Amino acid sequence: MASYNYRRRPTVTVNVGSTPMGSDYPIRIQSMTNTTTTDVEASLRQVLQLAEAGAEYVRLTAQGTKEADSIGQIRQLARERGCQVPLVADIHFNRAAALAAARVTDKVRINPGNFVDAARTFRHLEYTDAEYADELGKIREALLPLIDICKAEHRAVRIGVNHGSLSDRIMSRYGDTPAGMVESAMEFLRVFVAENFLDVVISIKASNAKVMVETVRRLVVAMDAEDMHFPLHLGVTEAGDGATGRLKSATGIGTLLSDGIGDTIRVSLSEDPVAELPVARKIVDYIATRQGHRPIGGECSREPLPPRRRSREVGIVGGNNQPIVVSDVEGTAADFTAMRAARWLHLDAEQDIDPDAITDRTIIVATTTNANIPGAIEALAKKLDSIGRNQPIIVHVTYPDTDAEWLQVKAGCDLGTLLMNGIADGVWLSAPRYDRQAELAEWAFTLLQAARLRTTATEYISCPSCGRTLFDLQGTVKEIKAATSHLTHLKIGIMGCIVNGPGEMADADYGYVGAGPGRISLYKGKQCVEKNIEQQLAIPHLIALIKAHGDWRDP
Repeated sequence: MASYNYRRRPTVTVNVGSTPMGSDYPIRIQSMTNTTTTDVEASLRQVLQLAEAGAEYVRLTAQGTKEADSIGQIRQLARERGCQVPLVADIHFNRAAALAAARVTDKVRINPGNFVDAARTFRHLEYTDAEYADELGKIREALLPLIDICKAEHRAVRIGVNHGSLSDRIMSRYGDTPAGMVESAMEFLRVFVAENFLDVVISIKASNAKVMVETVRRLVVAMDAEDMHFPLHLGVTEAGDGATGRLKSATGIGTLLSDGIGDTIRVSLSEDPVAELPVARKIVDYIATRQGHRPIGGECSREPLPPRRRSREVGIVGGNNQPIVVSDVEGTAADFTAMRAARWLHLDAEQDIDPDAITDRTIIVATTTNANIPGAIEALAKKLDSIGRNQPIIVHVTYPDTDAEWLQVKAGCDLGTLLMNGIADGVWLSAPRYDRQAELAEWAFTLLQAARLRTTATEYISCPSCGRTLFDLQGTVKEIKAATSHLTHLKIGIMGCIVNGPGEMADADYGYVGAGPGRISLYKGKQCVEKNIEQQLAIPHLIALIKAHGDWRDP
């Protein structure tokens, strides 16, 4: 049984350069450069900018040994300038690059989906149990040289699983599932534990925040079962930009931090990397305000992905109806305004409940003054169910903030968490001092979409770009949005490179993926349908592709 009260999950300490993580250390924030790693001066400038903006770790891509060696140079130059921020090498496919990076940097990120197994082709492979055991033996053989170097040089390792880059081997046995993602991490983690190398951090990420939350929760259960207690790196990959990227990130990351899970976070925005850090800092700082909150009675038994609470249907609220949005402002696109909501029963989550005040036609509007809003509201839902009052619940939060980013972070961490945990039949976001009131309802709809409960806008799965990206991703995202934002029935992936491209956007209807300098490949689902298009022609070709499949709607 778990408590509704906020507590950090205990972990071992992992030493990453001069900035350890886990155990009693603060939740660390980080980002990644988007410069070409072999451009040492440009990368150094960005490392220093990110450190100045608050990054506690900075990651750089290392496609090969040249890039790995460049990270060593960048690290040395940063130290000479008084910057002690640990640098992390991001490795895909190239084991030699991982070994080179381990000699010169502070942490090496490896991806189980492509560190040993061949690049995925989305083919189904058949293995006997003996053959599968042989494949696991290959993992150990491949990891031992890296472990030896990391032990000798006192480096840390991140096992970084991405939903978009599971190997054909894993997908053939487990499917493209959270269980497969967890096993992909555990196969590698068992080798590190067997070799008594414990400076290991794990991440399991997805662009679908719901998949990300379920998978990380499953990973914690799997590690606990094998007496492993390693720190976790959290992030929603390809979250996008603007309000959507912030709300989606705060929903996924905030839900897990609300569980006490998470020791370092990265907010992945399709913006300048420096812009990620204030968002990450706000998420961490906001969750920290829950420490020592008023105790919340009761215990919960939470599934990795809780089903939506079974509530009574009252009109169009509750039951099997999609969650609604309530607004304080007439004329918004919300389902209800506050004036109509005045007939509903408002309950503070910590007050006593009078069962006689609740009829079959009652809709509960739940509020709380507890610093731990999700915990208090979830406990209220449990109390209602325990007395046989399974009324629909509209969660109403009111914030004093005037800053949009703070409001997005708080709404994601509170309302987003409750939606992910299946509690809310509707959300009501109030901020009386905010000067653009209509945006609040728009953000509420974005939260419902992030939790995969309701779709009201085109969904863009766009990566934050890195040194592997060979086109202007930020500008391209804006251009594609301008051309397609009215296609609210579609998901469109916009990826800087092939590493996570077809996999991470697997549930996208169409994909725009960097294929080389100034070259783009277009996808329909996982299938590449046009290769190496000149970038200036790629968006018209994307529109033509959408039209050819009958998915275009005139604005």
